[in-house]
Amino acid sequence: MCGIVGYIGRNDTKEVLLNGLEKLEYRGYDSAGIATLSNHGVDVFKVKGRIAALREKVAEDDTFSNMGIGHTRWATHGAPSVENAHPHQSASGRFTIVHNGVIENYQDIRKQYLADVNLASETDTEVIVQLVEVLYGELNDVSAAFRKAIELLKGSYAVGLIDAEDQETIYVAKNRSPLLVGLGDGFNVVASDSMATLKVTDRYLELEDKEIVIVNRDYVEVQKLNGKVVDRDPFTVELDAMDMEKGTYPHFMLKEIEEQPLVIRKIIQEYQDENDEIKLDENIRRAMGEVDRIYIIAAGTSYHAGLVGKQFLEKLANVPTEVHIASEFSYNMPLLSEKPLFVFISQSGETADSRSVLVKIKELGHPALTITNVPGSTLSREANYTLHLHAGPEIAVASTKAYTAQIAVLAILAVDTAKAKGLTFDFNPLQELGIVANAMESITDLQEEIEQMSKDYFAETRNAFYIGRGMDYFVAQEASLKLKEISYIQAEGFAGGELKHGTIALIEEGTPVIALATQENVNLSIRGNVQEVAARGANTCIISLKGLEQEGDAMVLPKVHELLTPLVSVVPMQLLAYYAALHRDCDVDKPRNLAKSVTVE
Repeated sequence: MCGIVGYIGRNDTKEVLLNGLEKLEYRGYDSAGIATLSNHGVDVFKVKGRIAALREKVAEDDTFSNMGIGHTRWATHGAPSVENAHPHQSASGRFTIVHNGVIENYQDIRKQYLADVNLASETDTEVIVQLVEVLYGELNDVSAAFRKAIELLKGSYAVGLIDAEDQETIYVAKNRSPLLVGLGDGFNVVASDSMATLKVTDRYLELEDKEIVIVNRDYVEVQKLNGKVVDRDPFTVELDAMDMEKGTYPHFMLKEIEEQPLVIRKIIQEYQDENDEIKLDENIRRAMGEVDRIYIIAAGTSYHAGLVGKQFLEKLANVPTEVHIASEFSYNMPLLSEKPLFVFISQSGETADSRSVLVKIKELGHPALTITNVPGSTLSREANYTLHLHAGPEIAVASTKAYTAQIAVLAILAVDTAKAKGLTFDFNPLQELGIVANAMESITDLQEEIEQMSKDYFAETRNAFYIGRGMDYFVAQEASLKLKEISYIQAEGFAGGELKHGTIALIEEGTPVIALATQENVNLSIRGNVQEVAARGANTCIISLKGLEQEGDAMVLPKVHELLTPLVSVVPMQLLAYYAALHRDCDVDKPRNLAKSVTVE
């Protein structure tokens, strides 16, 4: 969601801030701004809309500044506007702040401390900076006022604050929102995502909840709220900055779809030992062997991957598995088994809904495993165990390669668990994933045909349906999500057998219905469902698996192991959505109202 960048050093700060904000565009935002501090004071530049417009506005100013903070906002409190955009300033203009998260008690703070302050925005963020100024008036010490303000906040926050009368310090604090401090030679940076500042440093300090950081150009001091100084070693981000560039691709989404075969091969490489057996942390293997039930916690695309993973864990490893939407589980926890293991699936590792569940189950003493693309993320750090997706940075808001990576890693986990339990079956996931990678590659070579299919089915429609049975039903749900989130076509994924229980009433002349037929035991059943909607005027499309195809199928997918068909069948679905959005002139990589990393509940 929102993004933060800060810089203090000896070079001009504007380009560092703007470049960093551009690297955070993928997270989703509706406004942006920066504040720079120089000998002339604080200059604030804000726009509603894209960073390109902010860059044009900043270009009109030639003031040199070697310190500043920047922000991309995704609206929570108050509509997208220049007034609500960050940075926000205190009434006197002395203090300037950027903030990610949600302050739950901002109304209480406003009533108790800010009754005489006129607010310039509708945001909860402005309350923080006004509070710092009021407390400074009482304490006459900026550090003490900042600390006291942070102590009063309830909710999630990642905060960067500058003082117009201090060109040596950026004040930083966090709780339940991601924030890092990057270390340089003669400079230091602040970022909600290392991608924002990877161009200037690859060394970062992880920050824990309820910590305050004093960031100077020559040093960084991490403190607990009680003032105790924390000594923490930095870590190195192993990420090639070129991975975050589109190269010759028109969109990150297309690049990431085409990267999926490479990701699958990378996963094979990372999870295979010298004897071509699965290589997994013994602690994870032991934990998986001790559970009586697995609870998969996820949201959005990761939830759909979890539905597929449930099939692996139950059919291969004989472990009862439940899949829950994180935001629902957090407030409506079911009766748990005696020896549960919680598996958190998250591309970013920062999903707020999932972290809320993690905090609760840790209080109950239950173990947790995170499957994520970002090993240093909050969910990774706070869980007992982590499995890395090895997918590389995913920039497009609509997840593609992270989804297939999640399914691949879940398959490996399930088979490893089964083998550890002494179960035998004819299924080698590493070998079968190699076949999947080749199949994916052959599908991405058919982009012209898929683009034409997208035109045939989605050119003018307002809605669409995807249907499937078994594994195909889970892919249908993911396919509908991809179409709706980037093309804005209202789409739903349904179990084929549910059509006649109500959904078929929505079928009209020309309604697109995309059916998946990759499961042998329900192949004829789903084809019967297609006939039902065709008889009512639907514009039907069947995508089948080699060996199950029939005359008239729109596409036949290469043969892969039946358990792994979701990895292959989702690829044409991703491309269909991509071209539907492209031909509707939608912003493919940054769809409206959406954020890449949902860091607030």
